[in-house]
Amino acid sequence: MTDSVILDVWCELQCPDCHSALDDVRALRARYGDRLDIRLRHFPLEKHKHAFAAAQAAEEAVEQGQGWPYVEAVLARTAELDQRGESVLVDVARELGLDAEEFDTALIDGRHILIVDADQAEGKAIGVSGTPTYVIDGQRLDGGKSQEGLRERIEEIADQLLAAD
Repeated sequence: MTDSVILDVWCELQCPDCHSALDDVRALRARYGDRLDIRLRHFPLEKHKHAFAAAQAAEEAVEQGQGWPYVEAVLARTAELDQRGESVLVDVARELGLDAEEFDTALIDGRHILIVDADQAEGKAIGVSGTPTYVIDGQRLDGGKSQEGLRERIEEIADQLLAAD
């Protein structure tokens, strides 16, 4: 019996579809708890000019112990990020009680660029072309066009894996 299953969520923090997908991510987290390891993977799209910085900021949030709360807070403000740019990333950090100055520094010194670049390269290698895209047990499920039925499919695969001996 498998203890936990990994679900990679290829996400972009300036993407409205990724914001919509949060309901599915929350539902999966509620249903499986620790048995489903939901990993944030970065796939910033060129059409969103603040997405690469947002991915770096999310990695700083992970380092400060608030990865998913930060991601959810930024995704709730995609329009504002589009208009105001990177200052939104620092504001969100401050609102969550994180070290906002450290976020500012991380965006300047680029300490998380390699993680973001590696995620993006891996995503391209496995055929990710838009966000959100989910990968579970080697199967890629593209959510960029429609979220319809994806959560059910993920649950189906996760249930099979968790039941397998």
